[in-house]
Amino acid sequence: MLAGMTDSPLREPTFLVLTALAETPRHGYAVIEDVLRISDGRVRLRAGTLYAVLDRLRADGLIEVDREEVVQSRLRRYYRLTALGATRLADEVARLRRHADTAGRRLRAAGLLPGGGVA
Repeated sequence: MLAGMTDSPLREPTFLVLTALAETPRHGYAVIEDVLRISDGRVRLRAGTLYAVLDRLRADGLIEVDREEVVQSRLRRYYRLTALGATRLADEVARLRRHADTAGRRLRAAGLLPGGGVA
């Protein structure tokens, strides 16, 4: 893994794009639709934002082009997660889970979440 890559948290759009690509290779519009679905409609990526994220992820080696096809005279490029991208996403999931678990334990200990006591 590249030095410092896991030092900073992923921004939410980046996390969601990697999550969308973890399931299957997707083209840009399908990534936009899946991010909308994953985020329960809360995150709406614009095409310019998406392609900037995709370009950065490709440059970082986290995703790569899976294939290209022409649909209605337009090039459709499909992207897939690389092994490095899968590792980076898994690291971020573990980081978020640790933080969420700590927050949950503290809220339960303070009696602010159902279930009382410490997890």
